[in-house]
Amino acid sequence: MSELAEPTSLVTPLVDEAVASLVAGDLALISGVLYTARDAAHERLVRMLERGEALPIDLRGQVIYYCGPTPPRPGRPIGAAGPTTATRMDPYTPALLAQGVKGLIGKGRRNSTVRDALRVHRCVYFAAIEGTAALLGQRVQAADVIAFADLGPEAIYRFVVDRFPVVVANDMYGRDVYELGRARYARV
Repeated sequence: MSELAEPTSLVTPLVDEAVASLVAGDLALISGVLYTARDAAHERLVRMLERGEALPIDLRGQVIYYCGPTPPRPGRPIGAAGPTTATRMDPYTPALLAQGVKGLIGKGRRNSTVRDALRVHRCVYFAAIEGTAALLGQRVQAADVIAFADLGPEAIYRFVVDRFPVVVANDMYGRDVYELGRARYARV
């Protein structure tokens, strides 16, 4: 786990080499496109896959942010953009990782099935810090609804972000920042 290391700059879409360079505990700043999706959108995407339908976006190399943004203030693309609890997406995550997703952003731990799928599909799970929704929203330069508009804030948005701050919670090697942190402080 990194100790006050300089954040890694990442640009989406993510490539295997970038994902392979990340270790649980690393700080990262993401620039480029993030796609938002919460549980209602995840369920629809997985149902579409089960029916053999084309998805509304190409997920290869993409980062999905578990977020339902608030309405924008004047002159801004969105309002607050805080992370949603990731466990709500756990039932759907392996199917979406199989479509080529390379990064996920949320808050909280992932179950063992998702952690195994991260290893298999060479993907990384980032944690965004709770309580920073207004600050995270300021990192969004543009936002457009691209699918499932009827879901309101749970629609799939395409965010263009600049230096969006995250922590690597689960790397593709099976390391978990939550477990590493507990072990570290158990020694103190």
